[in-house]
Amino acid sequence: MRKSVENLATSKLTGGRRHPLRIRRKYEMNRYPNEALARDEQLTVTRRTRGAHSKTALKTAEFVNLAGVGDTVIKSKILKVLANPTNNDYQRRGVITRGAVLETEEGTCRVVSRPGQDGVVNAVFIKE
Repeated sequence: MRKSVENLATSKLTGGRRHPLRIRRKYEMNRYPNEALARDEQLTVTRRTRGAHSKTALKTAEFVNLAGVGDTVIKSKILKVLANPTNNDYQRRGVITRGAVLETEEGTCRVVSRPGQDGVVNAVFIKE
């Protein structure tokens, strides 16, 4: 069984070094996570991805698209991040990720989109 490129830090059972089967490719490289912040302006960044495609990332968010008010989707202003189950530090810093609970002018809502990947904040109302 062949090992992957990762986990080269551990040694073999015999005590020898692990050697990679191949070098890492450019498309396998990681980048810093894009954390969408709740601010008073909307700022997006477009970056090139594999296959000459592009990905629109949200840097700062001011508005959220709210569904669940009936048949329509309304645009509401974000007041603050109430909770973020991804990371407790994200709640303090106001980072918006999927699953975050936001306080808006219309009420509380839960984010269902991925703002750092999609470039838009979509949410549904939380029944109180």
